[in-house]
Amino acid sequence: MGRIEVNRSGEIEVFVRVVEEQSFSAAARKLRMTPSAVSKLIARLEDRLGARLLRRSTRKLQVTPEGVAFYESGLRILAEIAAAEREAAQGAAPRGRLRVNCLVPFSQHYLIPLIPIFLEQNPEISIDLSITDRVVDLLEERADLAIRAGPLVESSLIARKLGQSRMAVVASPAYLAAHGKPEIPGDLVRHTMLGFCFARQIEGWPFRDSEGKTMTIMPSGGPLVSDGESMRLMALAGGGIARHANWHVGPDIAAGRLVPLLEEFNPGDEEPVHAVYVGQGKHLPARVRAFVDFLVDNVKL
Repeated sequence: MGRIEVNRSGEIEVFVRVVEEQSFSAAARKLRMTPSAVSKLIARLEDRLGARLLRRSTRKLQVTPEGVAFYESGLRILAEIAAAEREAAQGAAPRGRLRVNCLVPFSQHYLIPLIPIFLEQNPEISIDLSITDRVVDLLEERADLAIRAGPLVESSLIARKLGQSRMAVVASPAYLAAHGKPEIPGDLVRHTMLGFCFARQIEGWPFRDSEGKTMTIMPSGGPLVSDGESMRLMALAGGGIARHANWHVGPDIAAGRLVPLLEEFNPGDEEPVHAVYVGQGKHLPARVRAFVDFLVDNVKL
């Protein structure tokens, strides 16, 4: 036998209306139900509770002591439901605490400078910012949104692209003066290549030779770092050769602090940056929608 689903809040609402109207027929008119439907619902409610709530006669409807207690509790429950619905409806406007997870380079070069502007435009929103280059589980971390660089894996998350830019292998002038400049990708094995101390979707550095063939060289022999910004600072300090997106090191290249290497072998791959989050459409909290829209409008990679 199939399970009968019980709409408890609906039962409570009908019972409260019957008590207040002192009539099945009057309550049915208010609720746009038939009197027989109201009568059957009250009978099912009493059977489920194992208590008589109402005494019915041809002339009068009396509420039992159990019915009075249930009526008073029902009023409180309906008031709490109404308050919860009002609170959720208020969430349609951008307000509340927004939990954001962001990779280190993007947070320092783009997000942190933009947050004060966003909060000034949305004074009812507060932000909790967690910064890490590791990919986190949004539900596990209780984050509303994450900003991630690189290719996205298949998932239930919704993604909006904030931009993308070409990758480049770079080193500081000081490093090149001390160790020489690699002329072909194979020369990198004799250099200090900076890597990450956590697993990434794309571990190696891709190159394309003069015949159009692609090769991959794994970073080895150099320091391992926890995030892209630490790698950039290590490269600036002459600690080795790094591979970055131009959105991250473009100003350093323009200022001569970093030098692009092996450009003739660059395969032209680009690193995208996405805002990813759970939910979409009417189920997306207004605070998340407002923040994503703001990033799309203001991030220029």
